Amino acid sequence: MKFLFRGLIALSLALIFQTNLSAKYLYKDEVIFNPSFTESVETLGNELYEKTGISLKLLMLKKLPDNTHIAEYEKTLIKEFSEPTILLTFSEMDSKVDILASDPSLYKYFNKKQVLSPVSSPVQAFVIALLNLDFSDMTSGGTILPLLAQKAKEKEILGKYSGSMFNGYADIAEQIADSKNIVLEHAVGNANKKSIFVVKIVFYGFLFYGIFMYIKRRLYFRKHRNEKK
Repeated sequence: MKFLFRGLIALSLALIFQTNLSAKYLYKDEVIFNPSFTESVETLGNELYEKTGISLKLLMLKKLPDNTHIAEYEKTLIKEFSEPTILLTFSEMDSKVDILASDPSLYKYFNKKQVLSPVSSPVQAFVIALLNLDFSDMTSGGTILPLLAQKAKEKEILGKYSGSMFNGYADIAEQIADSKNIVLEHAVGNANKKSIFVVKIVFYGFLFYGIFMYIKRRLYFRKHRNEKK
């Protein structure tokens, strides 16, 4: 009986220790709970920290505390870390994503505005600006929001969350590595490009279809006007 009791204690301690280890870069996960996702974040985050000294932490929150803005939440949390730290935070119920660095100098290693852009390509940004008649901001290259905006069935929602947030996490990590002339063995640049390429194809498909239907409709009404004359 004592042996069984000791065994249970040892197993509990091992599980607690393992959980602590896996929570270093995926700092909070209240949404995904997927070992593969955790392992991917931990592997890339650990390599980035070992080679650059920058800790890139991902937070997957179910919901922000009441009456708390995501930026204020990040500012409170980031005080806990002594090393150079960048927080990438996602709140599912609030539909919010944000990035905060512990020191302003860290922003020179990556483009926050680009990572959080809602559009994925310069052409898409131009079309949106043209429709809104506002060319003051045409930032593109977003690696999170274009994927989050994709429709998904109920069973695919967690996959959409994990895919989009890891996409952004990897984008930040690779930009930091490039800025410091470091090569990350666990970089996923090609995977990022493929996923964003799919978003572009879908967007341009709808765009060209809309243009085609608009032209077709205009020609139809013009033809009928000519016939009436």
